[in-house]
Amino acid sequence: MIGSLRGRISSKTPPQLTVEVGGVGYELEAPMSTFFHLPAVGQEVKLLTHFVVREDAQLLYGFATEDERRLFRSLLKVSGIGPKIGLALLSGISVEGFITCVQSQDVAALVRVPGIGRKTAERLLVEMRDRLKPAGDAAEPGAVIVAAGASPEAEAFGALVALGYRPAEATRLLKAAGPGTQTTEELIRRALQSAARE
Repeated sequence: MIGSLRGRISSKTPPQLTVEVGGVGYELEAPMSTFFHLPAVGQEVKLLTHFVVREDAQLLYGFATEDERRLFRSLLKVSGIGPKIGLALLSGISVEGFITCVQSQDVAALVRVPGIGRKTAERLLVEMRDRLKPAGDAAEPGAVIVAAGASPEAEAFGALVALGYRPAEATRLLKAAGPGTQTTEELIRRALQSAARE
């Protein structure tokens, strides 16, 4: 089991990143909440990880905080919830926000997250009610400039599609993010905030 990685970020294309540790590049997927905390490409990072072994793949997921990883692992225990939906949930809502949704049984807030239908949201609320404990104070995510070949708009579009949004929906959300946005992370954050308000 790989519990954490400390190394240099060699690439970032939300939601994927590669961390080089001792000459070995580990490919990970991470929720957008973790991407907001990442340093620039070429700098060192430490991530907590969760390793998933399937018949057709071995996948590694990275998290900035223990609260994120703990929630991700709890979500995977819910029937019908896989890593992709777990990442989408953590990208679309904070750990504290999710706990609030569960405590208040707020189905409407969960169905705004792409890939979460009403039945899945209701099942999540029922099954997670007894598993969650209040999370600690989360640090405010900071905007990070991504050193990559593609434009921030193209990277943000790819990330939104990877999170489950349809291409037309991703384009509309990015337009709603408004002009003057400089970084991929800021574009994604504004697009997700726009989706949450709908």
